[in-house]
Amino acid sequence: MLSIFKKKPLLASLIPNTFCDIHSHCLPQIDDGAQDINESKTLLLGMQKLGFSKIITTPHTFPGLWDNTPATITGAYTALYGQEPELCNLVELGFASEYLISKPLIKSAEENTLLCIKDRFVLVEMSYLNPPLGLFDILFQLKALGYFPILAHPERYFFYHDTWRVYEKLKEAGCYFQLNLLSVVGYYGTSVTKIADKLLAHNMIDFVGSDIHHKRHVDAFYRKIKIKSQTALEKAIHANQVFV
Repeated sequence: MLSIFKKKPLLASLIPNTFCDIHSHCLPQIDDGAQDINESKTLLLGMQKLGFSKIITTPHTFPGLWDNTPATITGAYTALYGQEPELCNLVELGFASEYLISKPLIKSAEENTLLCIKDRFVLVEMSYLNPPLGLFDILFQLKALGYFPILAHPERYFFYHDTWRVYEKLKEAGCYFQLNLLSVVGYYGTSVTKIADKLLAHNMIDFVGSDIHHKRHVDAFYRKIKIKSQTALEKAIHANQVFV
């Protein structure tokens, strides 16, 4: 009976001091994340304080909105490292990208120019407005080209909240799921937290990410979790060690 009334822990308390983050927006002046090098420094220091020992930051590559390329992303990293080499080494800062699921993604995959989290693991996302045309065909092509797609924050796509079968189909298509850690503290709203908890309860979450864009995201790690599936969450947090 006592377990029913057990207090929920702070999210920050669940982050091990060896945590590897695979989703954030810490590079300066490149997307909707850090707007300058000072903000990048603030974010990295906040993440290091939380226990992040390795950060693979992932600026958006979103045609028509954030038209990033390997060159622009590498340039932003080089600029940050040039001014903050000790900090970048302290948090073992690396970089990849978060790619919009679209036809240009396949072209880049065919040209072997995708910036991957590690090996052939590539972080992908959808628009929050609607699912992409040809979603499963694109995922099939990625897999055929030898990539392993990791779908960023599946719990945040509201258009799937009432169609649970789609989540199952995405997993059947070979898609890994990356949960946003702030989803478990209610940061994005109650419905997102509810789906996050359900995905965890069904063992459908493979990895986690901070998706930190600004200091408010860092501060939100000091909120209490609002989910029931704490054990599954801790397991997913630990699973990120494969990227170390």
